[in-house]
Amino acid sequence: MPEGHTLHRLARLHQRRYAGAVAHVSSPQGRFGGASTVDGRVLERAEAVGKHLLHRYGPDATVHVHLGLYGTFTEFALPEPAPTGQVRMRLVGRTTGTDLRGPTACELLTDEGVDRLFARLGPDPLRKDADPDRAWARISRSRTSIAVLLLDQTVLAGVGNVYRAEVLFRHGITPMLPGRELGREQWELIWADLVHLMRDGVRVGRIDTVAPEHMPEATGRAPRQDRHGGEVYVYRRTGQECLVCGKPVATRELAGRNLYWCPNCQPE
Repeated sequence: MPEGHTLHRLARLHQRRYAGAVAHVSSPQGRFGGASTVDGRVLERAEAVGKHLLHRYGPDATVHVHLGLYGTFTEFALPEPAPTGQVRMRLVGRTTGTDLRGPTACELLTDEGVDRLFARLGPDPLRKDADPDRAWARISRSRTSIAVLLLDQTVLAGVGNVYRAEVLFRHGITPMLPGRELGREQWELIWADLVHLMRDGVRVGRIDTVAPEHMPEATGRAPRQDRHGGEVYVYRRTGQECLVCGKPVATRELAGRNLYWCPNCQPE
């Protein structure tokens, strides 16, 4: 599932290409009934919160998209091509268009619906209006492990499995540590690091978490080969040598997700 930086990149792209102009919105597949409501209206802005993308068309009309595991946007140049495949939503602007296929959610929300969406999400490290104290209030009272809490979108919005694994490694924190045993200073460092890493992800379009001294060009190791791209310390590196200590990277299932960590660098 795309992590928060991907949705913010999409929001920036759609803001640049479609905002401020009349949008032609349709649902070739026929499964997005709200298309006719916003078709022909001006797209005021595109924004993201966590793993959610919002196209705002004005009072009581916001298109909400959650890509889920299989959702994708495909951009195209005009003249408009015939839709291919199951296109849930087509948005056409002045010179370009985009097709949405396979999302978990594509729906029209009222302003009240948007408010409810924001209310159920934790702070997003990529938003200027984020309040990390909201997340800390939940974490500092919880017996649940910090690894589970970081993936709970009601605690923290936009962080996925990659950022979860990597930020805990970068700060030497065992994933099993109960949230209430995490120190306030540790939390502030985690938050600041997530802001830094995720902003970099928006800028470059991939997740890189490895310090310069551990990069392939510095150590002579082969670059990482993975469909997710980016250089990482532990994510999907089960059994491989830790880039810092040389011990094997471990994995286990936790709350239905694969967890990756270095038991030597992140001791109990």
